[in-house]
Amino acid sequence: MTYKSRISYFLRTWTLSLVTVFSAVAATAQSNPKALLLSDAIKLAQEQNSQVTIAKTAEKISLSQFKQTEAIWLPQVNLSYTGFTTNQPLNAFGFKLQQAQVQASDFNPAVLNNPGATSNVMTQLSVQQPLFNPDMTFLRKAALKESEVYAFKTQRTREAITMQVTNTYLQLEFAYEAVKVLQDALATVKEIYRFTNDRYQQGLLQRSDLLQVEVQVKTVETQLAEARSQISNISDQLSQLMNTEARQVYSTEPVVLSVADYSDSVSTERSDIRAMNTAVSAYDLAIKSTRNSMLPKLNAFGNYQLNDKKVFGFGANAYFAGIQLSWDIFKGNQAKNKAATQTLEKTKLQEQLQEQLQQGTVEIRKTKRQLEDTRYRISQQTTAAEQAEEALRIIRNRYNQGLVNTTDVLLAQNQLAQQKMLLAQAQFMQKSTLTYLQFLTTSK
Repeated sequence: MTYKSRISYFLRTWTLSLVTVFSAVAATAQSNPKALLLSDAIKLAQEQNSQVTIAKTAEKISLSQFKQTEAIWLPQVNLSYTGFTTNQPLNAFGFKLQQAQVQASDFNPAVLNNPGATSNVMTQLSVQQPLFNPDMTFLRKAALKESEVYAFKTQRTREAITMQVTNTYLQLEFAYEAVKVLQDALATVKEIYRFTNDRYQQGLLQRSDLLQVEVQVKTVETQLAEARSQISNISDQLSQLMNTEARQVYSTEPVVLSVADYSDSVSTERSDIRAMNTAVSAYDLAIKSTRNSMLPKLNAFGNYQLNDKKVFGFGANAYFAGIQLSWDIFKGNQAKNKAATQTLEKTKLQEQLQEQLQQGTVEIRKTKRQLEDTRYRISQQTTAAEQAEEALRIIRNRYNQGLVNTTDVLLAQNQLAQQKMLLAQAQFMQKSTLTYLQFLTTSK
């Protein structure tokens, strides 16, 4: 064997070994799925889903920004320690005044004009106390409304995640039902194959009949393998939604969803609608804040100083305090135009709210009609599956008696599997549609 041949043989052997190992792992995972209840899946997703975590963080940021507005009524205190040195005549004389060390000799013109290097170390405590700022009061209220908007957004995110988890769980339930249908189909086809093979061995059927059944067996086996792979894929999606470790295959429990008398219109208590209404209220407060910014403001202030010519000296002390009444009488129509802009933005948001209510109503009515369609489809498919099963039983009896050919019995078997699959799909669509309808009409 040449060197290249040995390498090629080694690679083929190694690849085959890996395939065998992965196949064994996959088979073990499929044969030992982890039981998962829908309620547990929803709970984990509510606690750990990344979208919910992001929404919570945004809510915390908004609340933190609201807390920053506490400065409108809490005092602001600043403590500083500053050292100066100068030979500038005015400041040098001022330093001596602040240090309460002025003497008669300091009024000598020669000393006043050329004071030399003069130092001053100042310890200063400054206090500012807001008293009356009506614009900031309304701005604080608007910030609180903004934090409420994010709280409603978080709630809607939770509701959306609940819907996604439920739909994914229903998909997994449908995948297991598809596997069951295909397993039944495979068992039926194998029985047909055994009977056909016996007849072929007895010379009563041609090889083409046996090959047709063999092809059908391979086809159903392939479909079954794909259905089992789909279980793993959907399990991965569930793991992602729950933010748990992947590579875990889950098994489901039957999901029973209650059917209620749902309204045809969107509830104003739905969290996303409440978020938009709260945002409109926040605009009202922001507009009031802008208009009140043209009113007088009243604030108090105070300052206490210690001045000394030595470092770490705390000599002469002084203070001043006061109350300031300020009024921006005219600022180039800035506040007026800002309020007009905010009013337009509020109007835009109100129009978006009305559009969302209208679209939501249309979507609810459409979904309710789809729900009725699924009920009718389930009824039809149940009857069709029963009829297909009876048809297969009759044709198999006739096939055993040699009255019909192999193609007929295979077509009947394929039709039964198809009708059962369509029935399972209709049941899945009904539950999925009901889940979406609950999401649209929720009012919590």
